[in-house]
Amino acid sequence: MTAHMWWWEVRYRNTSTGREAVLANELRLPAGERVYLALASADVLHAFWVPALAGKVDMVPGRVHGLTLRAGAPGRYRGQCAEYCGIQHAAMALDVVAVPSHEFDAWLEHQATPAELGAAARVFADAGRYDIARRGSEVFLAARCNACHAVRGVSEGGTLGPDLTHIASRSHIAAGGLPMNRAALMGWIANPQAAKPGARMPASSLPPGELQALASWLETLE
Repeated sequence: MTAHMWWWEVRYRNTSTGREAVLANELRLPAGERVYLALASADVLHAFWVPALAGKVDMVPGRVHGLTLRAGAPGRYRGQCAEYCGIQHAAMALDVVAVPSHEFDAWLEHQATPAELGAAARVFADAGRYDIARRGSEVFLAARCNACHAVRGVSEGGTLGPDLTHIASRSHIAAGGLPMNRAALMGWIANPQAAKPGARMPASSLPPGELQALASWLETLE
């Protein structure tokens, strides 16, 4: 896990195959199993803290600190940065989701796959909006969103911001600040400062149609 100003990067790596799954602001665990976390910081001093599961551990630039934790039962646990790290420190939340082992294995296998139009796209198709979602992937590239964000299977270079490959499978965006839905995505892309003053993501000047298409496409990335 790597802490950033002001979000969490969570990276799972299969050491035998080299395949990775990368997500943001959500840590998913197999319930009942001991899990080792390697904790690092990309910029300033942060701290990992999930009060229901473990004590506070500092995340220091240039160092990796380890933590072993165990979620005894399935459920959702609230995590939080516990070391002041700037203007959005208080809004740097983390969802920790514990699920049965078989569900975790299936989830992780899916998270390691490239992006594809999922169930939401089929709903859009039924509503005559499939082309809007398809257009969104073109907007993502034309607007250079991939300079900061990766969507595996579309563009994999961006590392400054969260990986968006399966963004629609997450419950929140903006490190817990907004629910994951199309309206919230449109508002966040258009003006991140309105929801999270100091956020490093710049505001977008996309025309309304392109903004809608981009958010509609992101909403399909399950």
